[in-house]
Amino acid sequence: MINPLAMAAIYGFVFGVLFGATAPSGTNSGLTSFAFFMLCGLIPWNFFSMSMSLGMNAISANSGLVRKVAFCRETLVFSNIAHAIVQFVIELSIIMVLLVLAGSPLLAYLPFVLLLILLLAIFSTGIALTLSALSVFFRDLTYLWAIVTQIWFFITPIVYPPELIKAEVPEWGQHLLRLNPMVHYVSEFRACLYHADFPDPRKIVVLTFISLTTLAIGWWSFTRLSRRLPEEV
Repeated sequence: MINPLAMAAIYGFVFGVLFGATAPSGTNSGLTSFAFFMLCGLIPWNFFSMSMSLGMNAISANSGLVRKVAFCRETLVFSNIAHAIVQFVIELSIIMVLLVLAGSPLLAYLPFVLLLILLLAIFSTGIALTLSALSVFFRDLTYLWAIVTQIWFFITPIVYPPELIKAEVPEWGQHLLRLNPMVHYVSEFRACLYHADFPDPRKIVVLTFISLTTLAIGWWSFTRLSRRLPEEV
């Protein structure tokens, strides 16, 4: 929990103090805290980022095991995702306690939070499976992905309100940014946690489709490449 709190403090000072960014008033919670608003998006993002990082290195970090033992190698990725999920749940639990103490009636929306955790975990696993196999063949992928992650972070409205995009980005750019799945994951987590409101049913359907499709593609890619992993790792 120290890492997201430290990031929240840094970004909160830069965007909330220096740039004067303000958080919208919570629909049912009445919250107006920029720190809470940011943490409700930052913690899901940190889980996604950690899943990618751990999953990408799952095969390479266990090269001796992969070369010598025949087993379902995707379990290495799954175990790293499970580790990230445990940390994610702990961090979310802490921020939820703080939100309840601040007066948010979000406990009624806990089932939707659990659903979003499941969908984000499935989405992250699909990408991690692909990256874990590709990183064995392309050693520089780890460094390139770090750059991609930084760009992805800043095109997702986490440390700034989504309204800023509507005000500063042209219409065609807004349509392009909506193709970013993390925009919708973050917005739905904020709907449940910060606003204490129901998520958009249409977005839940779309996110379910994206998560399952990403997992299917990731698993297919991993299966195709896994035959050569012992030779290349």
